[in-house]
Amino acid sequence: MHQGPKAAHSPHTNPAGAVLAQIHESSPLDLASEEPERLPCLQRLLDLGADVNAADKHGKTALLHALASSDGVQVHNTDNIRLLLEGGADVKATTKDGDTVFTYIIFLLGETVGGDKEEAQMINQFCFQVTQLLLAHGADPSECPAHESLTHICLKSFKLHFPLLRFLLESGAAYNCSLHGASCWSGFHIIFERLCSHPGCAEDESHVDLLRKAETVLDLMLTNSQRLQLPQNFDVHPVGSLAEKIQALHSSLRQLESYPPPLKHLCRVYIRLYLQPWPVDVKVKALPLPDRLKWYLLSEHSGTEEDDS
Repeated sequence: MHQGPKAAHSPHTNPAGAVLAQIHESSPLDLASEEPERLPCLQRLLDLGADVNAADKHGKTALLHALASSDGVQVHNTDNIRLLLEGGADVKATTKDGDTVFTYIIFLLGETVGGDKEEAQMINQFCFQVTQLLLAHGADPSECPAHESLTHICLKSFKLHFPLLRFLLESGAAYNCSLHGASCWSGFHIIFERLCSHPGCAEDESHVDLLRKAETVLDLMLTNSQRLQLPQNFDVHPVGSLAEKIQALHSSLRQLESYPPPLKHLCRVYIRLYLQPWPVDVKVKALPLPDRLKWYLLSEHSGTEEDDS
């Protein structure tokens, strides 16, 4: 059973003793939260008045137990997590080691790298569903520290975790640290660092695809807030065959920050904000508007811009 990123046992530990110790440390509610088959028991305990936010000696609540015991492949505790959240589980719960609700999702996302494609797909689906539940109950994926921020992790690997990142941004997640702003960490810095570090060449399709994805992510960030928040000392030094395009992308952001944005840009931002949360593009396509206007409102149009007519 997966016990989360910080639960590895010493090689000298007696496995049976470790299991017994865990059982004695955990409350009935904690144990009921750890397996999908125990959902009726979990429901019964909550109906009887069990404290949904009681923590064990490590500071781990039932919600954190449910997340830590999920591996996204064999153990899917989605229903247990949903029940705990509906019962008032605190999404800001933190263990004494500093683990949060997003620690376990970030750990599972790391397990998808270089692994079995089918398992990776199952894990990604589980992480997406659980993230939806957590955000619906007020969890903030953009808080620092950066290594515990789901938004930060998805931005650093935006090509790999693009669907989840789109969901986060279209659900209103901040693209800078939500506690300290761009001075702590900034999505714009992260994206351009990734672009400038890729040794692309003219024939490198992966670099072209990376740039295309980056343009869409930047567009999602631009339409995620009414005011553009670029970090200080925001300079880039791209190299390679796509350096000119990367520099042009950076310059367009600088210009948008330095001058009053065009009215059509403001309208696009306000409409997309109004249509939040995710999926914004699906809602755009359903609007009773001309195709040309819907094209302008969609995020996919970035990177294939047409000349203004």
